[in-house]
Amino acid sequence: MVRLPLTPAEVARGQRLGALLRRARGQGSMLGTALAAGVSPETLRKIESGRVATPAFPTIAAIADVLGLSLDALWAEVNRSDGAAGPADVERNAGGLLVS
Repeated sequence: MVRLPLTPAEVARGQRLGALLRRARGQGSMLGTALAAGVSPETLRKIESGRVATPAFPTIAAIADVLGLSLDALWAEVNRSDGAAGPADVERNAGGLLVS
């Protein structure tokens, strides 16, 4: 199967996702976060650095759960392009709809 090249919008969305997850993890251990989410530290590093612009939904759901992030707020932040919302909005909404 041939994978089509990512669009600039997909690359930018992946970079926003990675930056948001990195900020949400804060000073927490990358290793601990990755293991708690059931992903490899290398996978988490690639997502946080934006090198994996389109990670699988279950991977993001597991990481968001470990970080206490609302998937609704995470989705809204990652898909914004006008600067209307910020990472603090995701952190404030962490009590919202979490992955179980």
